[in-house]
Amino acid sequence: MTDFAWGGPPVTGRLRERPEDFRVSENLGHAPDGEGEHLWLWVEKRERNTTDVAGALAGLAGVHPRQVSFAGLKDRNAITGQYFSIHLPGRDDPSWQDWRIDGVEISKASRSSRKIQRGRLVGNHFEIRVRAIEGDRDGLIERLHQVRAHGAPNGFGEQRFGGNNIARAHALFAGRLRRKPSKHKRGFYLSAARSLIFNLVLARRIENHTWNRITPGDVALLSGTGSWFVPEANDPELDARCQRLDIHPTGPLAGLGERPVTGTVAELEQAVFDEQRALVEGLCKFRLKHERRALRMKVSQLEWAWPDPQTLDLSFELGQGSYATSVLRELVDYRE
Repeated sequence: MTDFAWGGPPVTGRLRERPEDFRVSENLGHAPDGEGEHLWLWVEKRERNTTDVAGALAGLAGVHPRQVSFAGLKDRNAITGQYFSIHLPGRDDPSWQDWRIDGVEISKASRSSRKIQRGRLVGNHFEIRVRAIEGDRDGLIERLHQVRAHGAPNGFGEQRFGGNNIARAHALFAGRLRRKPSKHKRGFYLSAARSLIFNLVLARRIENHTWNRITPGDVALLSGTGSWFVPEANDPELDARCQRLDIHPTGPLAGLGERPVTGTVAELEQAVFDEQRALVEGLCKFRLKHERRALRMKVSQLEWAWPDPQTLDLSFELGQGSYATSVLRELVDYRE
């Protein structure tokens, strides 16, 4: 994404100078029920990949990696907290208190009748420190109030693209990869392709000032859910609900199936699809189904503090699938 909702960030700053400058805590929306075949572990990791930690837990528990589950991938260059579940049918709890994994601390454990499902979480809580702030501090405070009141564009963060994932997606679709990628890597390439198309649509909706309002032909999504609907024409409550952040306009996650948008919204999306035809056709070839994603995210419980004039501390919550870096890009022109 290159466009900004309010004309670009008013300050510059540095992000992730230290791992503790970026903290993430996962909210599943439910807790383990206390009994069952699955052992839930609350894990805090520092500068570790989620999948690597899952593999280490499997080794220590003496189970296949497929028996270890987690809801979402968390940033490597951060301190993050999340639950992992280990399927242990017919087995007592292992001595998890004695396990040692570099950069990992396990603080609590509980049994549950169900495993943790990938992608099933309410959201994440973030605590972020931005250092070396320079620029218009008053403008930044005004921007913070705007984001708290009106949300932010719900673009996919740069980490989704992984440097060359788009190039690899093109190579995958054209049959030019020398080696068949693993299912895991192929998933990254497919996700990157979808994310790029969505971000390009979002950039155009930012450009024409419709990223945060329902326009004729739009499909609306209920905030905090995956449920979308086609609004009725001339609904007097529509604008009010959108301003309250109860509903959001949506953009496409490309794949098979008819897009439910119509009119100028459909024309805008089709123009992006035509420009990215190779990616769209590749996603259809791999049988991904068309889905919708909110163009706007609600930034809940946004608070800020100034430990010193050049350091900004932020705290906020985002729903599942939204990126903290997409919030930060509206606030600070940051360097990592």
